[in-house]
Amino acid sequence: MTLQDEVLRVAKATHKAARQAASLPMKTKEKILLEMARALRESRSRLQEENQKDLELGKAQGLSSAMLDRLTLSDKVIEQTAAGMEEIAAFPDPVGEIVRMWTRSNGMRVGRMRIPLGVIGIIYESRPNVTADAAALCLKAGNAVILRGGSEAARSNAAIVALFKDILETNSVDPDVVNMLPTTDREAILHLLKLEDLVDLIIPRGGEQLIRFVAENSRIPVIKHYKGVCHLYVDAAAELDMAIKLTLNSKVQRPGVCNALETLLVHKSIASEFLPRVSQELIEAGVELRGCERSRSIVPSMKQASEDDWYAEYLELILAVKVVDSIDEAIDHIAKYGSLHTESIVTRDYHASQKFLKEVNSSSVIVNASTRMSDGYVYGLGAEIGISTTKLHAFGPMGVEDLTTTKFIVLGDGQIRE
Repeated sequence: MTLQDEVLRVAKATHKAARQAASLPMKTKEKILLEMARALRESRSRLQEENQKDLELGKAQGLSSAMLDRLTLSDKVIEQTAAGMEEIAAFPDPVGEIVRMWTRSNGMRVGRMRIPLGVIGIIYESRPNVTADAAALCLKAGNAVILRGGSEAARSNAAIVALFKDILETNSVDPDVVNMLPTTDREAILHLLKLEDLVDLIIPRGGEQLIRFVAENSRIPVIKHYKGVCHLYVDAAAELDMAIKLTLNSKVQRPGVCNALETLLVHKSIASEFLPRVSQELIEAGVELRGCERSRSIVPSMKQASEDDWYAEYLELILAVKVVDSIDEAIDHIAKYGSLHTESIVTRDYHASQKFLKEVNSSSVIVNASTRMSDGYVYGLGAEIGISTTKLHAFGPMGVEDLTTTKFIVLGDGQIRE
């Protein structure tokens, strides 16, 4: 069997299983997810043994520290993934929900009912917890899923999928509701992206290069998230201690993820007091600072920022810094250089906060909290299938409801078109 034939076989099996997935009772889906959460905890040692093999290979291949961090199935990651499954299990079932109903003048009732998307392809890198999160979210929303993880996490992903398939079979559900492509060969992705009759949506998660590759080659609709160029704006009315805490957390807590801070914008009226204090703490945390001329006049140890720095998603301990004259200049900077991911303002001025919320059009806009809070789990979605920075058909962290669509339903009593 050729690689193309094998991908087609998996897609056909998943497409067939999607019909059962769409009609699963809420209690069955809850039971499967709760059993999967328990299995993740009980199988932690075995999962970490497989994960360690992936980590050792990754180190030998020279993966960056940020990539290795994403790859690691730590106790914390496994517990958070299991807890996320339990939270997803507890959510109301979106399938069959009547979103809206109205009555026309002829007595006919028209409404919209939430339904699954069908078959979703998830193409991702590094993070093996995405395997569990994606399968759980797709199942809860009544979808079947085809997973294609990166070669760096092949053993970890296979172990998680095997757990899921065992639990599906135990509950008399077609195990092809959760499938994984049998190879990490990139050619398999190309074959999958041509199967628009069998797959309804593609969600790529990973670096910009992967996402552009998928978007450029797919015949299937794609949810895109190219970069996370996240900004934090320290307003004239900011509490400086809070601003320092939020800057440090946004940049340092986990620099290799998409919601980490990449550019710090500071109002000119507080820059001379704020920048020396925050710079000292950032430098002590190992952060390299690249500033504009005004920033460097206050903190001379900063490197000179170039035009490219304002567009950069560093994913490491580097931070671009710019002093701005006003909140309008900060918003203009975000509009020009941002990636529609996450922006935060630190301020005690209500009007400034409302202006920022209304005029910044990124998928998450935050007042007085870290950019790291932009996350499906933190938002109460249980987990996220990804973060969309395209406005169709979802925007921001995507949870269960974002993996459904709506169809029109009509309740009549003999009405005809005159």
